[in-house]
Amino acid sequence: MIDLPVSHMLLATGFCLILIGLWGMLTHRNILRIVIGLSLVDSGIHIVMVSTGYITGGTAAIFDEAVSVTQAVSRTVDPVPSALVVTAIVIGFSVTAVMLAYAIRLYDARKTLSIEAFAESRW
Repeated sequence: MIDLPVSHMLLATGFCLILIGLWGMLTHRNILRIVIGLSLVDSGIHIVMVSTGYITGGTAAIFDEAVSVTQAVSRTVDPVPSALVVTAIVIGFSVTAVMLAYAIRLYDARKTLSIEAFAESRW
């Protein structure tokens, strides 16, 4: 069995989600599939950000008798990436909701979600 740290597995999973999302956005011509691809990229970025602050066997950044100040650097998990990811999840959810609302408006206008139907809208 492969003995990898959890942070390395999270990094690999996050980068795989990013690549799958990019592939989905670049190869599909349906707007909903592009939105799903962007959501996968967003989720992959969140996993990568969380994995950067993770320490295998680490504890919360609370200094008491369990973790002394001298051991804090090597034994505590960085809380900043987790806090940033919580904010990024809310922003990503909002962006996805706006994209889906825009897709509904496009469907109402043209009765299709194919990008080819909107070719004359280019600049």
